[in-house]
Amino acid sequence: MTYFDRALVAIALAGALSGLAGTFILLRRRVLLVQALTHATFPGAVVAVLLGLSVQLGALSASVLILVLLILIGRARPAILQAATGVLLTAGFAVGILLQAMNPEVPLRLDAYLFGSVLASTSTDIVVLGTVLGGTVLVLIVFGRRLEFYLFDHVGYQVSGMRPWRAELVLLAMTVATVVATMPALGALLTISLIAAPAAAAKELTSTLRGMVVIAPVLAVCAGIVGLLLSRWWGLAAGASVAVVACLIYVGAALSARIRARA
Repeated sequence: MTYFDRALVAIALAGALSGLAGTFILLRRRVLLVQALTHATFPGAVVAVLLGLSVQLGALSASVLILVLLILIGRARPAILQAATGVLLTAGFAVGILLQAMNPEVPLRLDAYLFGSVLASTSTDIVVLGTVLGGTVLVLIVFGRRLEFYLFDHVGYQVSGMRPWRAELVLLAMTVATVVATMPALGALLTISLIAAPAAAAKELTSTLRGMVVIAPVLAVCAGIVGLLLSRWWGLAAGASVAVVACLIYVGAALSARIRARA
């Protein structure tokens, strides 16, 4: 398997995972949280490299720490939760840059972390993506109906005797796993585009959760493969090409929805 074949497999898996998880992230209004996680995990990645550990392990540890902080802030001061998320986003990223500046020998390039390196995807990256995708599908098979109930009728979910914190825990775990798994391929800045844009496009094309769960992964995979092929044919940056195609898909879906509504 050539490097480009591995890149195609990796971007397809990343697209399927991003579209699937992105549907629930969008409906739960967690897009800002994903953006905070993608940026604020940078110091965790730098520390992991300094300790001789994997970048993904460092990103996972930083994600868990950030989520714990946000949960504590949300319980103590719910009114400032959104502002606190933005503060953690910028502060975490700034700490990562300072750590890298203090340790110039760290073989972690900032541009690669920000924009990803899908063309340098390894067999390990593919295994991680495939494992997380399989786990996400399994979770949705087991908890899908409860998550749908929770997303669309939060009050009824609680009144029925179910515990909202369990649904939140499942959604948070899905979010963190998706971010950590897709970061090597797409990077901190471009991961959010493949998570949010296809899901938003699917929401324009269908009004049901089941429809979104099918359409969003398909659109994300198409955005990944088309963007990667365009980057090869025209000599463009792979990650940026994928992000632009994903955004164009959303624009096309939004325009299509407006035209149908007027007709």
